[in-house]
Amino acid sequence: MLAIIKYNGGNVQSVQNALSRLNVESAITDDFDVIKNADKVIFPGVGEASSTMKLLKQKGLDLFIPTLKQPVLGICLGMQLMCQNNEEGDTVGMGIFDINVKKFPETDIVPHMGWNTVTDIQSPIFLDIEKERDVYFVHSYYCELSKYTTSVCDYILPFSASLQKDNFFATQFHPEKSGRTGALLLENFLKL
Repeated sequence: MLAIIKYNGGNVQSVQNALSRLNVESAITDDFDVIKNADKVIFPGVGEASSTMKLLKQKGLDLFIPTLKQPVLGICLGMQLMCQNNEEGDTVGMGIFDINVKKFPETDIVPHMGWNTVTDIQSPIFLDIEKERDVYFVHSYYCELSKYTTSVCDYILPFSASLQKDNFFATQFHPEKSGRTGALLLENFLKL
């Protein structure tokens, strides 16, 4: 069984719908026992960093998520909250990835919204995905490039489109909204 972490993040239902299309049973939950015993965990997110982190802290999820041993996939804000610090609301994250989340320079093309290409792919969740594929982004903040970077997107500047450290995987883009490429990525995550 797959657990989708419930914390009032915006895209929880769309992630569950994407999994249903793959015939995967999932539970949207904040129950520690259910999450701990799940085969895989998805930590989705759409929203504002500081208020979302406050909700996670109220439930103790900020300390619990980093202790998980099974494969965990953070999506969008979920990825950003797995990092050290976030300029949005001067938010301290969970520190799974020892990198910072920064705001894109102020321009009329922020937020980064729509389809864009990821390159420099180097992660098992991209298995059998062509080396340069378009995926769907919606964000105004980005994760720095680092030793955890497993794919890169260039929008205003190069940033981490995905990250990996041990059993923790993360994408800035939304696999659940990225058509066949996103479905294949979710299938690869489920096979880990």
